[in-house]
Amino acid sequence: MDRISALRNVEDALADFESGEAGLAETEERVLAVLRTYATEFESDGDLSAYRANGDEAADGVVVVAESEDGARRRVRELLDADDLEFEIESV
Repeated sequence: MDRISALRNVEDALADFESGEAGLAETEERVLAVLRTYATEFESDGDLSAYRANGDEAADGVVVVAESEDGARRRVRELLDADDLEFEIESV
């Protein structure tokens, strides 16, 4: 899914919420599904890839975009503001 498609899908979900055709929970699920699909199909013109952290509860499931596994590890630590987390990084 490219960025434009993702934005359109989020916009559709928000429009359904605004019109009363969908509740908050359903809208959240739709937006989250769009984001997850976008992240797992992420392609960059550069050297960026999506990576998922698995391990300590705070880091488990966090997905970031970085140039390498080391970069992804640093990014997760920065996002969570924690240097002492234990986790593995895998390409998504």
